[in-house]
Amino acid sequence: MSTSIDSALSETRSFPVPAHFAGQANMDAETFARLSRQATENPEGFWGDLAHQHLDWDVPFQRVLEVDQAPFYRWFGGGQLNVAYNCVDRHLRGATRHKAALIWEGEDGSVRTVTYAQLHREMSLFANALKRQGVQKGDRVAIYMPMVPEAIIAMLACARIGAIHTVVFGGFSAEALKDRLEDTDAKVLITADGAWRAGKVVPLKRHADQALLREHEHSVRHVIVLRRTGADIDMQEGRDIWWEDAVADVSADCPALPIQAEDPLFILYTSGSTGKPKGIFHSSAGYLLWTMLTTRWVFDIKPEDVYWCTADIGWITGHSYVVYGPLANGATVFLYEGAPMHPQPDRFWKMIARHGVSILYTAPTAVRAFMKMGDEWPQRHDLSSLRLLGSVGEP
Repeated sequence: MSTSIDSALSETRSFPVPAHFAGQANMDAETFARLSRQATENPEGFWGDLAHQHLDWDVPFQRVLEVDQAPFYRWFGGGQLNVAYNCVDRHLRGATRHKAALIWEGEDGSVRTVTYAQLHREMSLFANALKRQGVQKGDRVAIYMPMVPEAIIAMLACARIGAIHTVVFGGFSAEALKDRLEDTDAKVLITADGAWRAGKVVPLKRHADQALLREHEHSVRHVIVLRRTGADIDMQEGRDIWWEDAVADVSADCPALPIQAEDPLFILYTSGSTGKPKGIFHSSAGYLLWTMLTTRWVFDIKPEDVYWCTADIGWITGHSYVVYGPLANGATVFLYEGAPMHPQPDRFWKMIARHGVSILYTAPTAVRAFMKMGDEWPQRHDLSSLRLLGSVGEP
């Protein structure tokens, strides 16, 4: 490349927006100015109108914002909805029912497509499986899994029955998992026999077993294990159950439980790089509205798009812009399980071409790594499907 990486990253550049892109954008300059004016002049009316317009409510909210206990603000008081219903069920009413919700590619090249109808069934089955394991509204469920469709199914299943999920990044150690299990008082842990990463198996189940040693204080009663790698693992009788056995002989009928707007949806921990990890509660309605609208406005997402956010669901970006925001919009989400340059540096570009990805949202770290590889690798593939690129995480 003729321009050094450092100088390329230090320059501030702007590019004219193509007329055909601007003409169909979800957020143009005029709309932005109007929304900004409304939000400034009447913020409660602004958010209240958006909540009525974009979310499906079981019980309409009576108050948009309560500030009497600031800074513990409460949004959409008196309202009830279900996040999983808003992400899946309401897309079953028309043609979206048979639209791809998830397109997944494993590191080994295996591919799965899950339609919204199939996602609804799998989510409902697993929600009933969780209930059969004793999980009730308000219980905490930990998810320590690879980037596979079942991880998203597990998140949505928790939301469906009012359980609070905490996703633990699959790259974290047994000690990190143990700390989060203890802090959340989790009743169930969902994991896998392993995860593929750069051609090697990450031993998730072995890490889980180490986190659950008897000398540790924990509340986990059951461990549900997904078969992914075929690794030889230990299964503790009475505690561990295979995913396929957990969903065997359960009903696919699981009505979505109405949840108070401010009830917790999930707990997500900071990395712990600057001290003890801190668990952050994210509530249901306000969080869902924000992630849905920012996905629609920032990423200009359209019904025909194939959208790929490369974040792991163990982070907040993954929660918001892999799962809840895109699915609330009825989008098609692409998922990739493994390392970005395995087995060769063109893995991303190969998948974009293969699956027709139109929106790519990735990290500056990945961009720098790709720049070091040069132009040769992306030029090997037809990337004409791409229409919008996004990045976040640092200046």
